[in-house]
Amino acid sequence: MASHVHSPVNSAALNSGTEIPLLGLGTYKLQGHDPLYRSLSSALDAGYRTFDTAAVYGNEGHLGQVVRELLPKHGLSRSDVFLISKLAPTDQGPRAREGCLKSLEQLGCKYIDLYLVHWPGTAGLEPRDPLNAEHRAQSWTVLEEFYACGQFKAIGVSNFSAVHLQELLRGCTVPPAVLQMECHPRLVQRELRDVCKQAGIHFQAYSSLGKGALLDEPVVKEVAEVCGRTPAQVLLRWAVQQGISVLPRSSQPQRVQENARVFDFELSGKEMDRLDSLNNETRFCKRNSADIF
Repeated sequence: MASHVHSPVNSAALNSGTEIPLLGLGTYKLQGHDPLYRSLSSALDAGYRTFDTAAVYGNEGHLGQVVRELLPKHGLSRSDVFLISKLAPTDQGPRAREGCLKSLEQLGCKYIDLYLVHWPGTAGLEPRDPLNAEHRAQSWTVLEEFYACGQFKAIGVSNFSAVHLQELLRGCTVPPAVLQMECHPRLVQRELRDVCKQAGIHFQAYSSLGKGALLDEPVVKEVAEVCGRTPAQVLLRWAVQQGISVLPRSSQPQRVQENARVFDFELSGKEMDRLDSLNNETRFCKRNSADIF
């Protein structure tokens, strides 16, 4: 299974020279050792090699511990998995170095495969406060330093709007390798994806299932029926077929394994168009980062 996972079809090349698997496991709200152990164990069995966490999830420590316990049991080493974490909004700017070091320490790793600025704003600042932009720039400089010394193999951003992204591209030394953003057929993010494509930034989706709401979407269910697939598989396939990596989260081992079966079928052009036509800018994650200056 491992060789299948790293075949070029199932991963994307990053501008950092590394590869990112298209399928990963999100760990938001997976708290404590045992739930993480169950999810990660079934994920590794099913061929997942990416695990996504963040300082604000409060589970970096347990995730690092679980990864160390599970790798030898699956005949894998640290270099076989791709770990993603993110700088907390409370650590944006002046505390960025502290935040980065804390993530490395919590995960118990010499390096993190991809480290993201989680949010364009700083905790405690008003959205229009000009300090937000200053802190973003400060954070990025720190991420560039960790990248230069190899502690972060790739660096990127999460929840950045096209404006935030263009501002960063104008001022950075190292361009972001990844933008992680909510994306699904109700929020196709065409403009952002175009900006990323032009800049050579990989686009990664979170909330691919619309927090579960899209599983009951009639069009999604009809396409799933035609394909003989689950609605979740159809939604994830819609993304990976466009080269977008996904991070579905589940605490149920059976669901984790089901979600992995997205590389052995293809949606027709007509089916892709039907799903695209659902786009109406619906956000299931209510906080909109576009309001932040």
